[in-house]
Amino acid sequence: MKTLTGLLTATALTAVASVASAGDKWDMPMAYSASNFHSAVGAEFAACVTTGTGGDIEVVTHPGGSLFPGAQIKRAIQTGQVPIGERLLSGHQNENALFGFDSIPFLATSFDDADKLWEAARPTITQVLADQNLTLLYAVPWPPQGLYFKNEVTSVADMAGIKFRSYNNATSRLAELTGMLPVTIEAAEISQAFATGVADSMVSSGSTGYDRKVWESLNYFYEVDAWLPRNYVMVNSDVWGGVSEANQNVIRGCAGLAEYTGTWRSKEYTGFTLQGLRDGGMTVGPASNQMVDELKAIGVTMTNEWLEAAGDEGKAIVDAFLAMQ
Repeated sequence: MKTLTGLLTATALTAVASVASAGDKWDMPMAYSASNFHSAVGAEFAACVTTGTGGDIEVVTHPGGSLFPGAQIKRAIQTGQVPIGERLLSGHQNENALFGFDSIPFLATSFDDADKLWEAARPTITQVLADQNLTLLYAVPWPPQGLYFKNEVTSVADMAGIKFRSYNNATSRLAELTGMLPVTIEAAEISQAFATGVADSMVSSGSTGYDRKVWESLNYFYEVDAWLPRNYVMVNSDVWGGVSEANQNVIRGCAGLAEYTGTWRSKEYTGFTLQGLRDGGMTVGPASNQMVDELKAIGVTMTNEWLEAAGDEGKAIVDAFLAMQ
């Protein structure tokens, strides 16, 4: 009996030790390729936390959707499958319209305006996430979103029937209003989707196109500066509550540094990646005046639809942003 009791006790202690050890290692799923600047910033954040906590918490990044596909990352963090992760929150706009604040067409079309919009929205988004058992750590904007096409496009009429990669409600609605056919495609699947003809166009930054070498399938990139969406790094709030105050302060410091450096890199990466698209053989430049005017009219429709869906909280975000202009 003593031997059996000892064995059970040893087994229990081993299990507890295993859980404690697993709690110290934070696997961090990320949707974009390791070469993408968001993933690079995430890797530096992970190293900062690991070093800053003296190894108490080891953050290990898993880029390219290798641990969870992008659409599953937020849920995985909420339910404790992983303690931390990065996600494009506008991908969950169908869950809560407020998540789409950074994908309102032609509302914030520059980095300065995107920063102001984030300042206006941050308290609300932080609270929405908190209500979902998520603690926001940092957010980094993408470069301005442009339109990619296989063939030349000079007006909205030219877009009719084109298969368009969508990744959130805003992109699906943009496709519908321009007569394109939305096809949901995760970031990790972009290259294959274009190569096989599943899609022939998308709205995204020069960064995404450069990382996925879309010049192998597409020929045109139009700089319309539609919006600057953000990637967000979040931690499970139950896990966060178990972190010591000292280590929480370290993580916040690393998060602040990541947000600053990530934003700087996004700005620097904009010109670099657009030149990369040119070097790959793509035609890169502004859209025609006609196309811009038609897209802005569509943007007004989408803005009004978002405001209706987001209610008073959404209106307060937009009003606060406009007051900063």
